[in-house]
Amino acid sequence: MADAASRPRPAVTPLTEPFWAGTRSGELRVQRCLDCGRLRWTPLAACPECWSERTRWDVMSGRGTVHTYTVVQRAMDPRAFAAPYVLAVVELDEGPRMLTNVVDVDPAAVEIGMRVVVRFERVDDEITVYPFTPA
Repeated sequence: MADAASRPRPAVTPLTEPFWAGTRSGELRVQRCLDCGRLRWTPLAACPECWSERTRWDVMSGRGTVHTYTVVQRAMDPRAFAAPYVLAVVELDEGPRMLTNVVDVDPAAVEIGMRVVVRFERVDDEITVYPFTPA
């Protein structure tokens, strides 16, 4: 059984803090370039399309589709992650793709194109993670 306290923690930086503030409040936020309009994940200091540094954080619907995935059969650290588990890239309905987990489903039942929705899981006062579950 995985121990939540043993899970690796993301580094919250000034660049990523708006994202983690969103997950704490139940919102999935993605950066939008204020010059060309491109949505992007992961957070970056400059837009990869037009190099603008002007950005805002937009709230996404939290709905998407499994773009690709793998089932991890043997966790590197079983204290942190109980195998098997699904590591996936979810394409949000708004376009960006996010690396995440798919939970609440038999890993053998996950498939490309599967509709999913975000589910927020509070780890502690600072971190709320964002796995996806079947829609």
